[in-house]
Amino acid sequence: MLIAQQKLKENIAEYILYMYQIEDVIRAYQFDLDLILENYVKPQLPDNSFLSSYTKWYTNLINNMKSQKIEKSGHLYEINEVMIEISYLHTTLLNIVKDEKYKTLFESSLPNIEDFKEKSNLKDKNPIEIAFHALYMKLLLRLQKKEISAESEEAFDTMRVLLAYIARAYNQMKNGSMDFVNN
Repeated sequence: MLIAQQKLKENIAEYILYMYQIEDVIRAYQFDLDLILENYVKPQLPDNSFLSSYTKWYTNLINNMKSQKIEKSGHLYEINEVMIEISYLHTTLLNIVKDEKYKTLFESSLPNIEDFKEKSNLKDKNPIEIAFHALYMKLLLRLQKKEISAESEEAFDTMRVLLAYIARAYNQMKNGSMDFVNN
C-alpha cells in the first residue's frame, strides 16, 4: 500500500508493474485475505502498526477484483485508466508534440515490442501496454531465478528506456510542467 502510493506519485511505470504483481499475489493466494496478510504482508512490515491500513487496502483490492470479474486475469479499472492515459500520451508525443527523442526511443524498441507481441497473447494490445507486459514478464522470470539471454536483456532494455521516458513525461503532464507546444 505505501509502496503503491509512493510509486504512483513518483514513477507511474513502476506503479503499474507493482500493481500487476499485487494482482497476481492476490490471485496466487486465491483471494484469501488472511493468507495474504500472514504470508505476504506481515513479513514485510516493520511493525504491526501498519496492519490495519494494509488490511483495508487488500480488502478493497480483493473486492474490486471480484466485482470487476478479473479473478483469473486482467487488471483493475484504475490501472487500465492509467494505461489509457499513457497510451494517449504516447500518441501525443509521437504525433502532436513530435518529440524526436521519444520517437527515436519508440522506433528502437518497436521491433522488440512486435516480437514480444507475436510470442504472447497480447495481439489486441497497443505497443505501450505490450512493453509493460514484457517488463512484467522479465520481473517474473527474475523472481523465478530463470536465466535471461543477453539478446532478451537488450530487448527488454529498449522497452525499459522507452517506459522510463514516458513515465517521466506522464509525471510532467500530471503536475502541469509539460509543455505540449514548445518541445
